[in-house]
Amino acid sequence: MCGIYGTTLAYSEDQIQDKLKRTAFRGPDKMGWQTYSKNEHQITFGHNRLAIIDLDPRSDQPFTYYEHIHIVFNGEVYNFMAIKERLIALGYSFKTSSDTEVLCAAYLEYGDDCVNHFNGMFAFVIYDEKKQTLFGARDRLGQKPFYYAHNGKHLEFSSQLSSIQRNNDHLTISKDAIGYYLTWGHIPDPYSIFNEVKKLHAGHCFTFDIQNGDMSIKCYWDIDYKGEHQFKGSYSNAKEQLDDLLQDAVSKRLFADVPVGVFLSGGIDSSVVAAMATRSSNAKVKTFSVKFNEEGFDESPYAQQVADHLQTDHNVIHCDYNEGLDLIDNFSHFYDEPFADSSAIPSMLLAKHTKEQVTVALSGDGGDESFLGYERYNWVTKHSKIYNIPYPLRSLASSVFNRIPNYKLNIVSKALKAKNRNLAYVNVMTGINTDYVKEPENFKTLSDTKYLDHSYKNLYERVSDFDIKTYLNYDINTKVDRATMAYSLEARSPLMDYRIVEFARSLPTDFKMKANNQKRILKDVLYDYVPKAIFERPKAGFAIPFATWFREDLKAYVLSELDDESLKNIPNINIEQVKFMIQQHMDGTWNRYPLIWKLIVLKQWLNTQGKGLSIK
Repeated sequence: MCGIYGTTLAYSEDQIQDKLKRTAFRGPDKMGWQTYSKNEHQITFGHNRLAIIDLDPRSDQPFTYYEHIHIVFNGEVYNFMAIKERLIALGYSFKTSSDTEVLCAAYLEYGDDCVNHFNGMFAFVIYDEKKQTLFGARDRLGQKPFYYAHNGKHLEFSSQLSSIQRNNDHLTISKDAIGYYLTWGHIPDPYSIFNEVKKLHAGHCFTFDIQNGDMSIKCYWDIDYKGEHQFKGSYSNAKEQLDDLLQDAVSKRLFADVPVGVFLSGGIDSSVVAAMATRSSNAKVKTFSVKFNEEGFDESPYAQQVADHLQTDHNVIHCDYNEGLDLIDNFSHFYDEPFADSSAIPSMLLAKHTKEQVTVALSGDGGDESFLGYERYNWVTKHSKIYNIPYPLRSLASSVFNRIPNYKLNIVSKALKAKNRNLAYVNVMTGINTDYVKEPENFKTLSDTKYLDHSYKNLYERVSDFDIKTYLNYDINTKVDRATMAYSLEARSPLMDYRIVEFARSLPTDFKMKANNQKRILKDVLYDYVPKAIFERPKAGFAIPFATWFREDLKAYVLSELDDESLKNIPNINIEQVKFMIQQHMDGTWNRYPLIWKLIVLKQWLNTQGKGLSIK
């Protein structure tokens, strides 16, 4: 796990070092860079290493293989040992025990198709001196970030936006990106907060021709959204296969030359991972959870029950608003562009204290999307009959419900106003109340709508596909990568093993949800290892008590951060409406903490990374 950087622009050595130092927290073990020159062209690769596999300096990067293949690589290829055995049989030799060297050899043997051989999370770029090309790729589900700026002649890329921004006088803030952020809380691929910088889509690779500056991008993996590969076996067959897949995915992710632990919230997904880890490990597994003092936010007793049953070495991390405030003040330094998922704060707290004992932590991310775990999946189908009501009546009812300070009624309001079920789901996912946004952005400009707007699958499966391609990628993966890498901790997500995702997408819907029993098959696998009674409670998210903090302990902080002068400097908002909504939160008539957090994050970013830049 690391931070990568590269460019064909002629930066000075001091400037390259400056760019790498900006994201040194991603890889504090070794900072390295190398410039290659050939035929009047210059390529510089940089790398911040967090040593996980083969800790020897021989595996430091930039790494060279067979003299003409150079690479910078962020992430892990979990099946590299199997690939290595095949390559040795083909005549390749290796000097290290790292997956980096195997990735290079796989590129030489398979060319662009090498990405289809990798099971992992990764973002990498290979400089092929003989071909005079850069070949790069991002993993199938977008667990590892990849930003790039291509001006038609030169290419610059990095794991984080701030490295590209450093020593760059040609960036402008994207007005559309701010619209996306205010509407959804994050900026979707391929966009970034800067007009000149893009994100490489998950499951895509590219080739950059150094001679003429051309860049071609192609998709090498996608979800089977047309449902062409369906599981034909029985439920018991499927459960057995899923158990085997989960065990293998977890086992592969326990391999490391550093201490490994597990994030354990006490929910289904993290408990499955913890259960499989205890089966695979000869030593006692270390598990970690967060505890808040506020009522309704403390899930640690449930995590403790699971830990006690599995006999893990469990660690409970206590959190209060003082430590939370410190992370808020430094939030934009690690997240690089506006990002409004408030669970990023407890994620950072969890990572910060977990790092004190381990360097790798397994998480349960990805289970809800693949196995129909979110409550909204049940809701969106249950209430589909409302679309038999004439639109004028639905619109009127929507206006009424929107005025009531109740979260569920606000969701209903959003759904009622939509023309159909597909748009209702998008509306719910893009913010319950965006009345304060002058020019909100919609999903019509993005290619992701193809996973929702078709008739190949039922609505359950379509919204699940849509979430895997959008919410999981743009929100969850961004949150986890930045939160963990801020403290040089590698997070691995077994439930995002592409084999598990593909298997889940192939299963009949009732294997995953039946009679309101969501994540049915995943639960049934878990109950073979942990008693069902522990999980007989409502589903809870990974949340922080911001609503209370903003109204009490952090009230002065909020009013100071979002005073009249500050609000004037935030683009694309109706200031009077925002002030009214903040007051609603402070007097307790309406919970507006998502709005408050979203604006604090944007204001902080504009005052730091965005300072002095024009908005276009």
